[in-house]
Amino acid sequence: MVLLLFLVALLFPTEEAGRIIGGHKAKPHSRPYMAFLQFKISGEPQRCGGFLVREDFVLTAAHCLGSSLSTSINVTLGAHNIKEREMTQQVIPVRRPIPHPDYNDETWANDIMLLKLMRKAHVTTTVSPISLPRDWDTVNPGMMCSVAGWGRRGVNMPSTDKLQEVDLEVRSEEECKDRFQDYNASIQICAGDPSKRKNSFSGDSGGPLVCNGVAQGIVSYGRDDGTTPDVYTRISSFLSWIHSTMRRYTRQGSA
Repeated sequence: MVLLLFLVALLFPTEEAGRIIGGHKAKPHSRPYMAFLQFKISGEPQRCGGFLVREDFVLTAAHCLGSSLSTSINVTLGAHNIKEREMTQQVIPVRRPIPHPDYNDETWANDIMLLKLMRKAHVTTTVSPISLPRDWDTVNPGMMCSVAGWGRRGVNMPSTDKLQEVDLEVRSEEECKDRFQDYNASIQICAGDPSKRKNSFSGDSGGPLVCNGVAQGIVSYGRDDGTTPDVYTRISSFLSWIHSTMRRYTRQGSA
């Protein structure tokens, strides 16, 4: 069965799209790479997270759109409170969503997507790209990372207007293999201490898992009861695709 996630307002008993619980409000504009994605699927407003990786590209999760690639997406950069029209905000439409060609909406494999923006973002103190990992970078169990977003703060709680953040510990691959039959350590990261009620939640999908100032993962999926650990797309496994795709669509210009 194809999982359409929270994006079509469906909840599943075992797995749900990436989701912040147990965190706190982020210092305004302390994460200038954060992107807020707004779009509609079947007429229903949806949201996801993302992050600026170049002035004209945002990285997010492929499951945010699923098969609805013709939908119109607006990206808001430089935001803290998404319900206010802050002077720092830049709202830029997406010219083209580019999901990974091998994204699998049943196993969640290759859950990564680039968004080519209609125009370049103006880099400021509140809007700037985040660094991507290098090929040889490793994310090891015990590392402390963080994730941020405007998603729900609990199973029965609404989405937040102000950016929330939470620290997460990277866990062993065995812990996620025990929870998720399709977990693949070569392309995914396991994060979230099961003894602590801290993780991402609905609406946070596509946001970055940041370790030592570098975007190492993308919020992908977890259990719908808010327990951890959860699964994050391992960005270092997709660097070749990311860079070649950005080069290709830069050469094509407005195509």
